Amino acid sequence: MNKLFLSTLMVLPLSAQADEALLKKYNCTACHQTAVKVVGPSYKMVADKYRGQPMTDKLAAKIRAGGAGNWGQIPMPPHPQVTVADAKTMATYILAIK
Repeated sequence: MNKLFLSTLMVLPLSAQADEALLKKYNCTACHQTAVKVVGPSYKMVADKYRGQPMTDKLAAKIRAGGAGNWGQIPMPPHPQVTVADAKTMATYILAIK
């Protein structure tokens, strides 16, 4: 393993590592990154937009159902293979990004 990877593991809490693993498992990173807009908004953009609002359940539902119009014309496809529990875990993680 390279030193950068090891230092990242030492800095992130284990729960954050697990939550990031879910984002990779469900291929969210094909369209979203933490700080950079790719196809969809960055996770930080989502967190900033909804900061202070009770959005965990709504974002989890959006992850599973997909949608369009909140972030431009490109729709997010539905991801019904994501379990409700995993969607809530990912939503909680995304909304906590600062």
